[in-house]
Amino acid sequence: MKFLVINGPNLNLLGQREPELYGSQTLDDLNRDLAALGAKWSAELDFFQSNHEGQLVEAVHRLVKEYDGAVINAGAYSHTSLALRDAVLSVKKPVVEVHLTNPAAREHYRHRSFLAGAAVGSVCGFGAKSYELALYWLVSRGQL
Repeated sequence: MKFLVINGPNLNLLGQREPELYGSQTLDDLNRDLAALGAKWSAELDFFQSNHEGQLVEAVHRLVKEYDGAVINAGAYSHTSLALRDAVLSVKKPVVEVHLTNPAAREHYRHRSFLAGAAVGSVCGFGAKSYELALYWLVSRGQL
């Protein structure tokens, strides 16, 4: 099994940006821990981060030929990007949306996710554990 972990805008600043919300773990830390967990579960992971919407759309398109599914934290683009929603719908691969925080407990403009209806599920509010839970589902989906 091979999965892509996609991270959107500002996630490259994890550990520095609003640590009271997002914690002190860096994106490199998160990726390293997730890769180790993936290896334990016999899943190969690739990682992609961009602050640019079009590059995120291109990453989703790569799922068609290269991956069995994806975990995506589109950051603020979750609440604004129809292009990402359409990309997720077009690839016909399982994509799990994640958020480190719980958008429903934040500002009103974060309450709606355009990705939520396109993804097979959403995991939010559990910090880095949100990624682990999403990966667990992807790895075990045929056995649940």
